[in-house]
Amino acid sequence: MSRLAFNLEKESPGSKARAARFQTGHGEVRTPVFMPVGTQATVKNMTAEGLRALDAQVLLANTYHLMLRPGPKVFEKFGGIHRFMNWDRPVLTDSGGYQIFSLVADRVMSEAGAHFRSYVDGEAHFLSPESSIAMQRAIGSDIMMVLDQCIPSTASFAETAAAMQLTHRWAERSLEARGDSRQALFGIVQGACHRELRIRSAEFLRALPFDGLAIGGLAVGETHAERYDFTDLATDHLPKNLPRYLMGVGMPIDILEAVHRGVDMFDCIIPTQLAQRGSAFTSHGKLHCRRAVYKFSEAPLDARCTCHTCRHYSRAYIHHLVKSDETLGWQLLSTHNLAYYQRLMGEMRAHILRGEFAAYYESQRFVLDRDDEDNPPVHPAPARPPRVPQRGDYEVATSPAGFSSIRQISSGEVMHSVSAPAEEANRLYIVQSGLAARLRRPPQDEARPLVIWDVGLGAASNAMAAIHCAEATLATLAPTERRPLQLISFERDLDSLTLATSQAARFPHLRHGAPHALLKDGQWRDGTGLIEWRLLAGDFLAQLEAAPVPHLIFFDPFSAKTDTELWQTDVFARIHRHCQSGAAELYTYAAGTAVRVALLRAGFFVAEGMGTGPKATTTVAYTRRELGLSKSEGPRWLGAEWLARWRRSGSKFPAGLDDAQQAACAEAVEHHAQFTPPA
Repeated sequence: MSRLAFNLEKESPGSKARAARFQTGHGEVRTPVFMPVGTQATVKNMTAEGLRALDAQVLLANTYHLMLRPGPKVFEKFGGIHRFMNWDRPVLTDSGGYQIFSLVADRVMSEAGAHFRSYVDGEAHFLSPESSIAMQRAIGSDIMMVLDQCIPSTASFAETAAAMQLTHRWAERSLEARGDSRQALFGIVQGACHRELRIRSAEFLRALPFDGLAIGGLAVGETHAERYDFTDLATDHLPKNLPRYLMGVGMPIDILEAVHRGVDMFDCIIPTQLAQRGSAFTSHGKLHCRRAVYKFSEAPLDARCTCHTCRHYSRAYIHHLVKSDETLGWQLLSTHNLAYYQRLMGEMRAHILRGEFAAYYESQRFVLDRDDEDNPPVHPAPARPPRVPQRGDYEVATSPAGFSSIRQISSGEVMHSVSAPAEEANRLYIVQSGLAARLRRPPQDEARPLVIWDVGLGAASNAMAAIHCAEATLATLAPTERRPLQLISFERDLDSLTLATSQAARFPHLRHGAPHALLKDGQWRDGTGLIEWRLLAGDFLAQLEAAPVPHLIFFDPFSAKTDTELWQTDVFARIHRHCQSGAAELYTYAAGTAVRVALLRAGFFVAEGMGTGPKATTTVAYTRRELGLSKSEGPRWLGAEWLARWRRSGSKFPAGLDDAQQAACAEAVEHHAQFTPPA
């Protein structure tokens, strides 16, 4: 039975992320948790009081270093590390295996253990599973680690297998050496980058009476992709009822990726190590405080942060301290960085408990990897116009209100000129179509997906609005109530999306993994498998009939002035025919008479949509009249009043029609079933 009383509180839909609690002899731990590293019974430049103020839950100390100095007799005199360092919360001790791994020239490995010389005084020492546990018992940590043989993650299969088997034998010896101690003990899964060995190691260790299991031997030579893959593989084979600890991995993006893959516990020296180098982690990205750009800045490191550093000190002062090599700069940055890590873990836990981690993960994947070159200078710079980001026929345009849009250079037309792209997309397409309600599976519909056509992908504001809505909605529904979403985007020129995605700091709706995957692979699927997004690149007219029949159409090409071909009657007629086997609703920002006439002549039933941005009204079109009649509030149908205005209009027809075509068009509108009351 586990000594930690582990309680798994929540697994987030669409992710392996989990929130849990466990109890140690010095208090409760809430996961996911980041453990500041206090290798020598101190976190560099931090007091115990300062760490408690940041709500650090667990500290990590190192058996190898504490064995050499101050040694076991000191801990025996003080009754353990907690009284020695004035820390009344949990402590985890590493076994020393990684440090032995690092002493390539100064250690000799054997079945019994490792012989090495002290870096303190050159004295010979021997570290075995038994002596490591004895030292950890003297330290009095709440969680002990077994001694393992760590090797490079790129090691050969044979070398890795031998090290793994030795680690397994040492794990059994460590358990026996623990005896009746109330201290918890974790095993360590090894296997480098060999799938078979990782699985064998996890299966061997999970059968032993450990209180938790760690994933070791990563962040020692493999690529980021390999690290994520082998973390994912390991957690697939670890028990759910024990905590999982990824050792020594600690960049924010790496923690996010590992939490997504089911890891609970982390440690790393990075927050304090990078503080010593003058770097700060912020909600805007990583700042390099040595840069002259901060010399005159009165701003705090992070306006979102409430730590002591951000409440009392400016970027300019910290820049000065760093440039002057003053240790206070290191201390202030360490305080801030550790506060950032605690806030990040708290955010992840909160999103897991709300069942929203999958969406949080997608939104943060690209935010957490940003650097301060994404942040504008905050002191006066030489007066010269900033370079406008461009790609192909598109450039970034910034409105007086402060939001960014994409402008087509050749036409001067701006996508979303009055309202922010995400705001306009949500109002016009998501709210108006009632997308959230449609994602609840109808009783008669056996999990058939809701199909949306996104005609005119552009900078993906409409598509991402749909994805954000789906992620938020599906997370709140029971599995039997969830209706899958299939989103199909049509676009012949991907330069606008490529440009906007490269400027994600300006386009909040693109701070998500989906658009990057779409550009790279032409498709994206969320972790639940319920949301699929596909790109049909090329001419919409060439692919229309091959696409699945939609339920909703977000029709958003450039205007009839720029994309004249797509706003003609024959295009709408082809869409209407393609949708005859189902029932479709078309939403578009266009509200001109010519567009509405083209839709009517194509066979649609047409209504006024809600106003948005510069438009007093927009347009909604239905393949069947009953689709509009079934709505609780009902559409504002084009009726007798509109028909009278149309008759008086001087531009009542789509462009390019000759006299005979205009006459046929007038006949079709006048006798449309829409203007005849339903029976």
